[in-house]
Amino acid sequence: MILSGDRLQPVACNGLLVIGDPHVGSRRPGRRKDVIWPQAVLGKLERCVAIANERGLAPVILGDLFDRPVEPDEALKNQLIRILKSFRHRPLVNVGNHDIQHMTLTDSDTLALLGLCDVVDVVAASAPVVEFHIGTRRLGVGMTPYGQAIPTNACGSFTGVDLHAWFTHHDIAFDGGYPGAVPPFAVEGCDVLINGHIHKTQKAVMAGRTRWLNPGNINRQSVDLADHVPRAWILDASGELEARELPHERNVFDLTGRIVEAADGGVVAREVESAFVTLLQAESSTELKRSGDGSIVRDEIEARFAEDNTPDAVRAIVRSLLSEAVERHAQS
Repeated sequence: MILSGDRLQPVACNGLLVIGDPHVGSRRPGRRKDVIWPQAVLGKLERCVAIANERGLAPVILGDLFDRPVEPDEALKNQLIRILKSFRHRPLVNVGNHDIQHMTLTDSDTLALLGLCDVVDVVAASAPVVEFHIGTRRLGVGMTPYGQAIPTNACGSFTGVDLHAWFTHHDIAFDGGYPGAVPPFAVEGCDVLINGHIHKTQKAVMAGRTRWLNPGNINRQSVDLADHVPRAWILDASGELEARELPHERNVFDLTGRIVEAADGGVVAREVESAFVTLLQAESSTELKRSGDGSIVRDEIEARFAEDNTPDAVRAIVRSLLSEAVERHAQS
């Protein structure tokens, strides 16, 4: 179901399995070189099912279940539904920025369909959501979707719980942060706050009573996460997270253009400048949108390479620039 301030009935389980930002999608991320896509992320979710069912855990997905608000591949959606329905406990899903076309979840988003069909329970509005009964202890859980205000006071959300947890999907400044990121702050009445959205595992931060955690995603989307280890995390009744590594290939990114042999500096500068101007023109017009994968711009650049007999090292740098531009447009 879709929850907009509603509460679920209490759930008896042995803990929670926290699953970070799967980004399920038929479109392969720009630098991934998997032969079969998206089996990499589906396989990780299948492993999450095995862990959760074996340990009696209730799954919680931190947002960005989908990589795009509208997933066009019907076969992929059916595969995902089968996996999600194989959890013994229905997954509880936060709404991430990649799940929505507008400011909040609407009927035009694929995630809404999964909620309406009771494949998952989707939290569409910031609120207390459910109590989990873990042995003799009670864990109260609230959620805040992307773009909605994280509460500063969670007192009164639950009565008599042993631990109060809140799940968010936000830009949080864990490690120095960046412009626009929100520093962790004390949430009155909240013991542990677990964030999605930031794809790399972060060190825990204490803010007053509240312990802020960012487990990181289960699927590496971009080359800056090459060293990130995909894990699911078991949250116990005391608020501690236990990592469970998921199956993954180590070298999954095409690093062309990132590591190249030395080339003449002047040649590189001139060629890259020329290609960069072409990319800027393409971004300011409609060339990237027309082809989706940048093929129109790529053909123009490759023609220039052939005409000017451009060195291989320079070609690698320019191709890298194009791949990053295409990936940037794909994620916007």
